[in-house]
Amino acid sequence: MEKKPKIVFFGTPEFAVTSLDRLVKEGADIAAVVTMPDKPAGRGHKMLHSAVKTYALEHALPLLQPVKLKDPEFVKALRAIGADLFIVIAFRMLPEVVWTMPPLGTFNLHASLLPRYRGAAPINRAVMNGDKETGVTTFFLKHEIDTGDIIRQEKIEIGPDEDAGSVHDRLMELGAELTADTVAHITAGDLKPMPQEQLEDIYEPCPAPKIFKETCRIEWGASAAELHNFVRGLAPYPAAWTELVVEGSSPATEPLTTLKIIKARVSKEASSLAPGQVEILDNSRIFVGTGSDNEALELLELQPSGKRAMTAESFLRGFRFSDESLSMR
Repeated sequence: MEKKPKIVFFGTPEFAVTSLDRLVKEGADIAAVVTMPDKPAGRGHKMLHSAVKTYALEHALPLLQPVKLKDPEFVKALRAIGADLFIVIAFRMLPEVVWTMPPLGTFNLHASLLPRYRGAAPINRAVMNGDKETGVTTFFLKHEIDTGDIIRQEKIEIGPDEDAGSVHDRLMELGAELTADTVAHITAGDLKPMPQEQLEDIYEPCPAPKIFKETCRIEWGASAAELHNFVRGLAPYPAAWTELVVEGSSPATEPLTTLKIIKARVSKEASSLAPGQVEILDNSRIFVGTGSDNEALELLELQPSGKRAMTAESFLRGFRFSDESLSMR
């Protein structure tokens, strides 16, 4: 296909904006942008635009915000555009009546090396599981989520102390390159899509379900290495959390505070602690026992409930505690 394909772009968060911006700057024919409806946010319930909507408005791109993707009026409006290609990045699951519409197909940019992580939180899960590499994949949509034939892939290494936020930002940039590259190959008609089954021996399939608040609670009986990965896999948002309590207090159910742990490291300096037991050194460093016999987790950056993130030393300066034993649970 020699002429540029007419594209409808589906996306919601900042991760999708970078790819949309790359396409716009390269002169792609973006016939419409589809994003989530506005949502009320904050105490004033002010209607909040998605990042993709904000970009679309700033660049005068036609915008659709359907509540239901099967709504006949939305499907009719989409069909009337006469697009050649749909691109989906960080959006909802499309119904078949939508993704089968364009003659060149519908492709998705996914933030993992498929078939490795299928689901809503591939970046978090890769870091939480201690993977040493991840990447981005473009693939054609089919019935089952994240299972379509692979078009292109690119990978990056994950640093041993890197958090999900850093990986997200690097994949966002790499994903924009891959999206533009995929459109170019579709336009040229030289694709050779690969069934995901051919890569299962290399990238073992693993679910990547959505992250909820309870998902983020720290279980201190895990090994120090697992807890380190858990913290960085949820940082900086939504963040792993725990409760700081006084051992033996009555009632013991009342925490002194809830803490989000933003940054931590494995340490052998306080290796005799029981899982969850807290030791404070020099009134500036916080160590918590883990399921590893000879390793603790040192908390480097944390966020008390209702306050900003801070270093362990800053937290301890403003934290008044007695000589009673402290623990995390």
